[in-house]
Amino acid sequence: DLAINTLICLGIDVVDLGLSTTPTVEVMVAKLDANGGIIFTASHNPGQWNALKFLNNKGEFISARDGKAILDMIDQGGIKFAAINALGKRDTFENSFDLHIEEILDLPYVDVKAIQAAQIKVVVDCINSTGALSIPPLLDKLGIAYTLINEQPNGHFAHNPEPLAEHLTQLSQYVLDHGADMGIAVDPDVDRLAFMMEDGNLFGEEYTLVAVADYILSKKGGNTVSNLSSTRALADITTQYGFEYYAAAVGEVNVVEKMKEVHAVIGGEGNGGIILPELHFGRDALVGIAIFLTYFAKKGLKMSALKAGLPQYFMIKDKIDAKSIDIKMAFEKLKKHFANERLNTIDGLKIDFENGWVHLRTSNTEPIIRIYAEAKTEEEVNILIEQVKTCII
Repeated sequence: DLAINTLICLGIDVVDLGLSTTPTVEVMVAKLDANGGIIFTASHNPGQWNALKFLNNKGEFISARDGKAILDMIDQGGIKFAAINALGKRDTFENSFDLHIEEILDLPYVDVKAIQAAQIKVVVDCINSTGALSIPPLLDKLGIAYTLINEQPNGHFAHNPEPLAEHLTQLSQYVLDHGADMGIAVDPDVDRLAFMMEDGNLFGEEYTLVAVADYILSKKGGNTVSNLSSTRALADITTQYGFEYYAAAVGEVNVVEKMKEVHAVIGGEGNGGIILPELHFGRDALVGIAIFLTYFAKKGLKMSALKAGLPQYFMIKDKIDAKSIDIKMAFEKLKKHFANERLNTIDGLKIDFENGWVHLRTSNTEPIIRIYAEAKTEEEVNILIEQVKTCII
């Protein structure tokens, strides 16, 4: 209410979507021809991290350059309140989920009849947020038999809301107890998507994008994009179809910029974020669910068999305490030591080895260096991490 009334006092008209999702707001900015959008959410974090996500007039996240321009305008006194007879007005819009879902169902990659014929049974962890309002109407349209858990959209999250295996033990048990074909987990603002296999094990956030890309590329050829810390499996799948994979700096806005640059047909991030340009340039769990269910129905395999058919990698996410490290010098030492490997410096340092990769990035909030690494086996990935750590510690 504070934000809405401030905007009204600036002479700006506001359309209030009520409880919504990040991708739904992104879709509605374009659909309502708005000049921008604001989403109140903690994203995948606990509730005390609530903040504002800003969208431009295309329904896409603003860039760092746009954010700086806004802050500069504020610092320079550029915020001018409107006269009393020029205040904005407030409207509500109540069927945004329906419009969002209609656009998803109109996509050529969503086969409702195939999904209905497969008689798929799922369990959905709504994490007490707006997934409880947006996912059921989508599943109803797709003819899915579903069970909801944590379905009260009250904002009191039943567990840590990031959709990782250690937080989804309840979903795992429900999938087993109900004999479900799969489990579906989203984060509170419904832009990240994770699947649980029929055996109660996580399909893997990294593989959400890989599986959806496999289906998209089988229907429409083209390039793909993910960030530097995402699995190599996407590059493998893309190459199999005869197209090019590109890596972007970490961050959705960076992935979107690279997707536009290389005309990618599908992209996203290894955190379970699907970006389909034909719908909108933003991570969208709802479109990910619809396309994945089509893929699953047409493959006719159990989730575990579907996963086994994709390129297999093992990933570790680690960190180093950087309080006593000269980070600039450490990165220079790494570049010199691994000069014969493929190096990427657009976001920290990524070292591509023949059998895997290691990506190092400094944290913006803590005195640490984050280390993401991937290889075919756990033993191989640990060896790669140890080689890197030995070089800088």
